Amino acid sequence: MTHMLRIDASSRPGPDAATSEASFSRGLADQVQRHLERTLGQVTLTERDLVEAPIPHIDNQTIAGFYTPADQMTTELQSATALSDALIDEVEQADILLISCPIYNFGVPSAMKAWIDHVVRIGRTFAYENGEFRGLLENKRAIVAYSYGAPGYSDDGPLSSYDFMRPYLTMILNFIGISDVQGFVLEGTTGDPQDVAAAQAGAKKQIEEYFAGGAS
Repeated sequence: MTHMLRIDASSRPGPDAATSEASFSRGLADQVQRHLERTLGQVTLTERDLVEAPIPHIDNQTIAGFYTPADQMTTELQSATALSDALIDEVEQADILLISCPIYNFGVPSAMKAWIDHVVRIGRTFAYENGEFRGLLENKRAIVAYSYGAPGYSDDGPLSSYDFMRPYLTMILNFIGISDVQGFVLEGTTGDPQDVAAAQAGAKKQIEEYFAGGAS
């Protein structure tokens, strides 16, 4: 049985919400999830909505706890790192991470950054040995559904140099040991309805072709 951890970072609600402001990245991730569940068969799911249940930014006590040896942890430091422990446990237990992430001001949303700061943790998800970093979360894969308000970010487009979301998130996942990272992209979500529909059809085709090719 495959265990999947789904992480959503958009401030907008899912596509089933009764609003014209529904999240495109969540909708794209929904399509990926349906394909995964169909191809993998039995899948258990943990959902982490970073907007519905916001992750607080790390503070001084949290950072102190990250660098304190286990046998020296006080009750206060244990409390300060408890959320980090829980978030990392979720990642450790997952075989697949499914992440939906829109671009906000050329980078990841602050909700995603807060999650990253709790999860990227020395001694838990990465090690530093002999002057080199080593990811500790191996034998996992990640699939990321990205959405962009404007077209031109991917395929060396005119806005590709402005994209600090996809390269950063890919690097973070690689850094903690997840080298198998697949991304699906939807661009131009703030365009005319006809253009948005065409972009959505293109993204849907990209997902269908990926799974039709034997991916699971």
